[in-house]
Amino acid sequence: MNPEAQQDVSVSQRIRMMFYMMKPNETSFQILEEVPDYVKQATPFFISLMLLELVISWILKGKPPGRLDDALTSISAGVFSRLPSLFSRSIELTTYIYVWENYRLINLPWDSPWTWYLTFLGVDFGYYWFHRMAHECCLLIEFYSTDKVLSLNCPGREIKEVNIMWAGHQTHHSSEDYNLSTALRQSVLQIYTSWMFYSPLALFIPPSVYAVHLQFNLLYQFWIHTEVINNLGPLELIINTPSHHRVHHGRNRYCIDKNYAGVLIIWDRIFGTFEAENEKVVYGLTHPINTFEPFQVQFHHLVYIWTTFWATPGFFNKFSVIFKGPGWGPGKPRLGLSEEIPEVTGKEVPFSSSVSHLLKIYAVVQFALMLAFYEETFADKAALSQATLLLRVCFIILTLTSIGFLLDQRPKAAVLETFRCLVFLMLYRIGHLKPLIPSLSFAFEIFFSICIAFWGVRSMKQLASSPSK
Repeated sequence: MNPEAQQDVSVSQRIRMMFYMMKPNETSFQILEEVPDYVKQATPFFISLMLLELVISWILKGKPPGRLDDALTSISAGVFSRLPSLFSRSIELTTYIYVWENYRLINLPWDSPWTWYLTFLGVDFGYYWFHRMAHECCLLIEFYSTDKVLSLNCPGREIKEVNIMWAGHQTHHSSEDYNLSTALRQSVLQIYTSWMFYSPLALFIPPSVYAVHLQFNLLYQFWIHTEVINNLGPLELIINTPSHHRVHHGRNRYCIDKNYAGVLIIWDRIFGTFEAENEKVVYGLTHPINTFEPFQVQFHHLVYIWTTFWATPGFFNKFSVIFKGPGWGPGKPRLGLSEEIPEVTGKEVPFSSSVSHLLKIYAVVQFALMLAFYEETFADKAALSQATLLLRVCFIILTLTSIGFLLDQRPKAAVLETFRCLVFLMLYRIGHLKPLIPSLSFAFEIFFSICIAFWGVRSMKQLASSPSK
């Protein structure tokens, strides 16, 4: 995909692409390099729609659609998930191209509307099964640790969740709010399992057509993460809507493992995983993670699998830790015991940061500055050296981590923020971070010097008051 192709996409098209309302003749390209980076171009619309949602929520409900700390964490996850693409093409495209170049059976015409619509259906069908497998897996041969029975069929009761795939997807479900920022809470790990569900399309569909629909399928799912849209009438029968997707994000028992659709809800209706919204949905994981630190949001379940793997005795039991459900343990059913899943009462209080409003404003300012450097890095990546790219990515990750530490009120938060501000000044002065507004270069240095002094004093006070070992 080519970021430089963005001049070919009009404002009208950029709006319509958010809702998968593009036409084949507008989005058909002969080679992959001609395909615009639609996701990158959608960034201004992500922000605009989130602000619109905020205004509508205030008008309709008298309150914002979620919490500031949760929104920052969701956007942080989105930033985190996109950083690897600065250095290489995504594995979803790399594997697809490999299959296409070596194993394709037929070559459908890239400029045919029939190819375009077939790819729309194929990508959405692949997404449904990837999404479902990230929650569940139907194994043809099943090992039961208790009685060694082999099952060669797969009735509905044996559709099981796969722990290692859930480790990637759980990031998206970790928010206890449900708003447009939640859509950006993406996993950096997820693409390393999703590619296999799209690869069969490479037997006959050109990569340039696939790359378009892979992006549109993702962009469509942004607007359905909201509570300000209730019911869309007859459209609810065909397409995935906010009401359907709210159910998918719920931890109520009637919501678990339902509504996996990307664009078309018909897949859920066909394969028996559809559930209508019929009571207030409580969002998030069944066991909330209670943190805003980005590494924990991304990798906490992978760490859980690792520690459980080594703590569990027996080879087959260790194997089961990876490929059975997260609640499994020796002597338990594959998905664990249902009574161990907490009941939803409707009185759950989402985890929130207890830091002062002033500190939250500070976090927002630093986050906004980081986003500006992030956007500039993607815009200029072709002209930047690998060293500059690497240093910028390290600074972005350091900023996300430090903000997470501040919101979590970690003991070493002040020390980390002091170090981060020092790193900023160093990179700024040697040219790896360019002034966003050249005329304000001196003001930037003064601001970060004040931040270093403030957090440095806080750090020394914390270190002085900490008990000696």
